[in-house]
Amino acid sequence: MPCSIDDQKLEYEIQNKGLNAPRLTPAHIDSAIKDISYHRLTDVLTVCVLTLMNGFTVTGESACASPENYNEEIGSKVAFENAREKIWMLEGYLLKEKLYQKSLNKPEM
Repeated sequence: MPCSIDDQKLEYEIQNKGLNAPRLTPAHIDSAIKDISYHRLTDVLTVCVLTLMNGFTVTGESACASPENYNEEIGSKVAFENAREKIWMLEGYLLKEKLYQKSLNKPEM
């Protein structure tokens, strides 16, 4: 489950700018994935199901307009990326909640 080229470029830029506050990384997103399954539901539709380490699942879909354009490899890649993108939002919320809870325990100045 390698991260996309865009993820790699963005991560490189973030590191080069010295942005070191708590954040998500492509490696973290990939480490949240426990299992991947693909399902071709119609002659134009592929669904990717990602099971996360805690058992939660996210799905991604890909579809083409014409069955003649269907390609299993491409459909699977697109469906995976669409499912993986959803993990960013979930993990982002979780990180923000952790930071918020931590801020509540700070002593006042």
